[in-house]
Amino acid sequence: MQLQYAYVLKQLLPLTLQHKGESADIELETGLRTSRGMNNVDVLVRGESEAGAVQIAIEMKCYRKFAASGGTRGAHDIFMKDVYEDLAVLEDYILLGHASRGVALVMNDLERFVSPKVKGGKCWAYDISHGYTFPGGKIAVPIGGKSVAVDLQKTYTFIWEKFGSMWFSEIEGAQPALSSIGLHSA
Repeated sequence: MQLQYAYVLKQLLPLTLQHKGESADIELETGLRTSRGMNNVDVLVRGESEAGAVQIAIEMKCYRKFAASGGTRGAHDIFMKDVYEDLAVLEDYILLGHASRGVALVMNDLERFVSPKVKGGKCWAYDISHGYTFPGGKIAVPIGGKSVAVDLQKTYTFIWEKFGSMWFSEIEGAQPALSSIGLHSA
């Protein structure tokens, strides 16, 4: 998925350049140090202009009902958790100066992720349903028998759009959560 997206992006990037001296390029699977160790960012867009340099880190996730083998896929809870872990690593890239912005691009073909009839089970601690806003903070709900600790500083709203049989969401953090900067909502 990253390769196809990077190819399209590489073709479109020159169209975004407006002035002499501006440049933009992409890197795939660039290794970056995070607070958790080394991690490979799926796509890193680097741009330069008179205004300065910008780096946009993009993490991508895709969940399909059927695996490449043709069998149905399981691990819905792991996919939901992984979306949140991607958001945490994007925050790390920004905090550590590797990126100016971080964007998660998520797609799936299961409407129950987008519009669940019931939100039962521990996986919904990692809610990715349409319209849900995660206010920032910690989630420590084990998934797949393994302990998990996700701590997000920003607020995230999940908005999904359907194209064909697939649902797509572009997720970028808003302001830091009030609790993470020492303020509390009234």
